Amino acid sequence: MKPSRFLLATFGSFGDLHPYIALALELRARGHHPILATSRAYREKIEKLGLEFLPVRPDMPDDPVAMRELGACIMDEKKGPEYVIRQMIMPYLRQAYDDLKPAVADADVIVGHPLMYTIPLLAEELQKPWASVALAPISYFSGYDPPVLPQMPWLVKLKALGSWVHRGLFRLTTGMVNRWCKPWHVLRAEIGLPPDRRNPALDGQHSPHVSLAVFTSLLAKPQPDWPSNVTTTGYLFYDQDGDKGLSPELERFLNAGSPPIVFTLGTSGVLTPGSFYEESRRTVKQLGVRGVLLIGKTPGGPQMESDDDLLVCDYAPYSQLFPRASVIVHQCGAGTTGQVLRSGRPMLAVPFAHDQHDNGERAARLGVGRILRRKRYTAERAVPHLRRLLDDPRYVERAAEVAKHIRQENGTTRAVDALEALQTGRLSDPS
Repeated sequence: MKPSRFLLATFGSFGDLHPYIALALELRARGHHPILATSRAYREKIEKLGLEFLPVRPDMPDDPVAMRELGACIMDEKKGPEYVIRQMIMPYLRQAYDDLKPAVADADVIVGHPLMYTIPLLAEELQKPWASVALAPISYFSGYDPPVLPQMPWLVKLKALGSWVHRGLFRLTTGMVNRWCKPWHVLRAEIGLPPDRRNPALDGQHSPHVSLAVFTSLLAKPQPDWPSNVTTTGYLFYDQDGDKGLSPELERFLNAGSPPIVFTLGTSGVLTPGSFYEESRRTVKQLGVRGVLLIGKTPGGPQMESDDDLLVCDYAPYSQLFPRASVIVHQCGAGTTGQVLRSGRPMLAVPFAHDQHDNGERAARLGVGRILRRKRYTAERAVPHLRRLLDDPRYVERAAEVAKHIRQENGTTRAVDALEALQTGRLSDPS
């Protein structure tokens, strides 16, 4: 196949970056030229892989205190989505547009993240084929398979009343989100594009060419109100931190005893952990088991000490650590959820915000775990859940079945097949 230039634009945490690194590496392996466009904070990580990097605004704060303050706003259970859209994305639309336009003009295919609201504008303006990416089922906002919204978790209980209930409530939500997105419509007019009634944060995030659902089909099946051009690929896995694997200290700990419970909040929840790690330490002691706490790398974060039964680490590749755990306790971000499901180990979901409540609910429906809401997360409440997960073999058996399915999906290969089909005009599902 003729080598092509693929511009991959993303924004957010490692959970938002790593799937695009997976795509870039596979595209390069097939002889293409991928360009990763994202926040400048990721320049070193991307360029160490020998990939071309393009900085795109907005930038993340360099100051750790400012980063933690930002994390608290982003991960607010009720107002986090509004803050991200109104305060982080919309004020920088013009800058992002200016940063991206030359690269879009030179690219053969564009791949956009749900928060890269300028990608649909540039693709339309410059007449470029583009693919959208849905990292989690909530992106499709279906009335037939309604998501669990952190602002209204009770809403999913009305599913039995029929899709019309959720479609009506979602229309109200659309009107509210439209107000947040007014700058997007202003920019459309400024660059000479006709008015568009779609909402860039909802239906407008999906490409008219191909929409990649980069999660397992076990979590969600296509619904009547999904876009007609969805290709469900499976997860796009990448979790390396430079050339590091498991640290020697972590390797020794894992070899020294029974499989530990692993506690992690990914790279977003870790910015505002609250009492999660203190309660997790207490949980390990009350259960009389071994544990690993992944506390992140942000300076000024949790100050925790290891002991004989509890190891505190800043980071470890999930793909190497999770299969050696007994249970994983996590915030249910899309990337972390995928890694847990692939590991074959049960989970306790402690969702914080955004898509995490929905991801946790869907995982629980699969029979691989249980849910404990963030505000209720204490050792006294976590211990009974974890005892069930440790003692009931059905959770382990089901987790192993799910892991086998996910390993067979080969999401990155399927996604790049779809991107190559888009580049050549063959827009059929590669499955």
